[in-house]
Amino acid sequence: MRRSHAVLAVLLCLAPACALASETWMTVMLDGRKVGKLKIDREAGPDKVTTSQVLDFRLTRIKTPLAMRTELRSVESTGGDPLAFYAKSSMSAQENLVQGEVRDDGAFQVANTVGGESRVNLLIWPTGAALVEGQRINMVRKGFRPGTTYQTRNFDPAKQQVATVDVTVVGDEVVDLPLGQETLHHLHETLAGSKNSQYVDVWVNDHGDVRRGIAPLLGFRMEMAACDAACANAPDQDVDLLRAAMVEAPRPMANLRPAPVRYLISVRGNLPNPFIETDEQQVHPMGDNLYQVDVGFAVPHSDEPGPTAEDLAPNPWVQSDSPDVIAMAKRIVGDANSDIQRMRRLRSYLSDYINEKGLDVGYASALETIRNRRGDCTEHAVLLTALARSLGIPTRVVTGIVYADRYGGAMRVFVPHAWTQAWLGNRWVSFDSAERRYDSTHIALGTGSGDPWRFFRSMNVLSSIRIERATPASSLMDMPAASGDGGVMGGTGGKGAAGAN
Repeated sequence: MRRSHAVLAVLLCLAPACALASETWMTVMLDGRKVGKLKIDREAGPDKVTTSQVLDFRLTRIKTPLAMRTELRSVESTGGDPLAFYAKSSMSAQENLVQGEVRDDGAFQVANTVGGESRVNLLIWPTGAALVEGQRINMVRKGFRPGTTYQTRNFDPAKQQVATVDVTVVGDEVVDLPLGQETLHHLHETLAGSKNSQYVDVWVNDHGDVRRGIAPLLGFRMEMAACDAACANAPDQDVDLLRAAMVEAPRPMANLRPAPVRYLISVRGNLPNPFIETDEQQVHPMGDNLYQVDVGFAVPHSDEPGPTAEDLAPNPWVQSDSPDVIAMAKRIVGDANSDIQRMRRLRSYLSDYINEKGLDVGYASALETIRNRRGDCTEHAVLLTALARSLGIPTRVVTGIVYADRYGGAMRVFVPHAWTQAWLGNRWVSFDSAERRYDSTHIALGTGSGDPWRFFRSMNVLSSIRIERATPASSLMDMPAASGDGGVMGGTGGKGAAGAN
């Protein structure tokens, strides 16, 4: 139900400049346990600089190893102007590839290959955005005087998006590295708008070369430290990232699934509100980092945004314009004469179609899941979203947590999860083909278009969440209740049940 590849959201979204001279090796650790390596090569010519980064990362998900590799390459002028970029990652059985190259008119021609299907589009380079060498040049230009603050716009080739990063120069520090001590400049980098919930601390030398980096990851302390090849290539150790992402339930929840539930949840660390309002979930800040979260109640929000163009559009992961996806969707829905019937048939079909649990699958596209029939919650959510969009039904992927009586040897826990919401009539309605039904043990943290990055970003708050109390609907007489299919279920007095979508 969870994706260990979330580490890439930290390494790539907030990645500081990594342009180092010649060849540099770094060891990657979680709470001091070695889980990977990073190799960086920088080649500076008379008119361009090429920087290559290869990250190998190994984690465990319930005793199932998950090995990942990401390769990034940027080509820039000696002044930091972007010329080309390349990103290759293995989040599933198939490699995902992005290649971009500047044209004579200044636009970039970008080829995306996901799930074996390629798409070509044009990208107008975002104003002020920089690749690796441009970031390094900007860092050195701003200087390392303590207290200096500035903002950078870092282009991520893997996502083809810009991360706006707020930078604060903390000061000079003596840092212990595997090969000895170095005096380095300490910078604190925060994703703009995240209120310090997404950050990385980096230590660089006078040339802007990164020698150490630290960031939080699902309750772990993730660290990269410069060393030599022997250190970086030393054997990795097992770390089960999924266990760290589990949230203990305050009580057995199985008997509460059919009815609405009110949760009292605390969030440690002064983080911003991690929960989202939907037509099925209402969030009420209580002060002192406490939140009341009501799930399963039918309270359509006048301010809940309706579908956007993104909720109907194909993308490299949700290939809703693929002939294979379109044909499959039409075959499944048959003569269904309403969108709710179509969604129910799609949900029911996928619950059995994806017939092999794939804990070694990182993040697969809709087309790959059609062909392999393997995966877990994100494969269900992405494919269901693609099938629905191919029929003209606006849909989005929801990320959050869901209750399990037993999972991976743990009892009574909430685990990371993804499901689908469809716009039916005048509100968003949830459908979960992985769990076979949506119910009130689904707590939503975010929504997205189906690309992996927004899923990973939502998961980073889990180590800070504690569910203090869960109150069944029978104790909440003053609130209307909703079914998951858009109607009101359950009896009188305001009590009701979440639906079985």
